[in-house]
Amino acid sequence: MIEGEQQTTPTEQQPELASETPAAEAPAETTSEASAETAAAAPADTAPAADSQAEAKPTNDEPIVQPGMSWFALRVASNKESSVRDTLLRKVQIEHKTEFVGRILVPTEKSRTFKNGKIKITETKLYPGYVFVEMKLEDDGRIPQDVFFLIKETTGVGDFVGTPRPTPLELHEVEKIQMSSRAPEEEPEVRMNFEKGEHVTIKEGPFEGYEGSVDELLPEKGLVRVLVTIFGRQAPIEIEEWKLAKADEA
Repeated sequence: MIEGEQQTTPTEQQPELASETPAAEAPAETTSEASAETAAAAPADTAPAADSQAEAKPTNDEPIVQPGMSWFALRVASNKESSVRDTLLRKVQIEHKTEFVGRILVPTEKSRTFKNGKIKITETKLYPGYVFVEMKLEDDGRIPQDVFFLIKETTGVGDFVGTPRPTPLELHEVEKIQMSSRAPEEEPEVRMNFEKGEHVTIKEGPFEGYEGSVDELLPEKGLVRVLVTIFGRQAPIEIEEWKLAKADEA
């Protein structure tokens, strides 16, 4: 099972108003074969490119594992997962290796956050530092030698998971990866960093410095209703989440 901390990458903002009120074996020998990496790294108008979105996001009609293939986890440089995936997809097309290499996945999920009345879509890598590759093995269980080196010679690629030889992922691991890689039909969920009853401090606005407790989360608006004491009486204030801090961190 591959585990790791999530990484987030902000994407383009979309405006919206928000209210605020108070066992496969690697080849043993190396062969000298021309690398397609330089051509693969060229712009799309100078080198044939694969449809990376279609490859990276499986549909509900696709099988978990294509007949005759296995899934492998590939370690890559941090924050290079997407570029490695796109380069590999192009190299596979250029070298005509689509018979041996299927889908290449970088599982992500999207969430929404609100700030200054605007929505920011954040894409989080679920397995930072890994790319997942579907490959067809030789009859003896080895990864085809030319495919192995095509992948290994790509900039940013480390080793396959498995020592001393690449090991196929278990079916339940592949199922989890595939489910997390499917593009959701609905809008991304709003990620809220507070819980009901949590003690918070207001960082900005007319009530800056006030402390209170979270009464209710309003994710559809990006707001948090906080109970604060004003003139000796407790009053609810609806405020944007980013203007709050946990009381013990303020």
